[in-house]
Amino acid sequence: MSMTTAAHWPLHTAARVIRAGGVVAYPTEAVYGLGCDPGNAAAVRRLLAIKQRPEHKGLILLAGDAAQLRPWITVSDDDLARMQATWPGPVTWVVPASARVPEWVRGRHSGVAVRVSGHPLARALALAAGTPIVSTSANLSGRPSARNAFQVGRQLGSMIDFLVTGQCDLAAKPSTIIDLSSGRTLRG
Repeated sequence: MSMTTAAHWPLHTAARVIRAGGVVAYPTEAVYGLGCDPGNAAAVRRLLAIKQRPEHKGLILLAGDAAQLRPWITVSDDDLARMQATWPGPVTWVVPASARVPEWVRGRHSGVAVRVSGHPLARALALAAGTPIVSTSANLSGRPSARNAFQVGRQLGSMIDFLVTGQCDLAAKPSTIIDLSSGRTLRG
């Protein structure tokens, strides 16, 4: 596949690329993200190779709404309500993973990091894909995270299959990460 860029390109095209095993870049709250289908091992491993990121670290699942995450996580209704009180938004929760979450997404962890994005394009992309999508920052290891489409193209170019254009919130910082079971903030 070759990278395609177009202003206001329909999200259903990006969703088709995800469902076909492609890797897409898209705007999130603070930076551009890279995403793919979490159930497609080849797509996730390709994304990890692009990022030069070891598989054991694990990845975030970004969803369009909490219902999309339900099959992927094992939490009580009370815990889900607690998480939903912070969504949509830049809060990522580390929660117990269901058996559906593959090792290539969890890494060496028993839990999985999940978020319902506060960015309308990121949420719409996950909903259009019909699944939560793997989410990690769109940059090469050791390089600054891309905050606009130009930076994504410059760093990743033809390594990705599709670029959803849009704005990130330039004042935003990376999401807060909270461990559900301990209540500890892992990144603030």
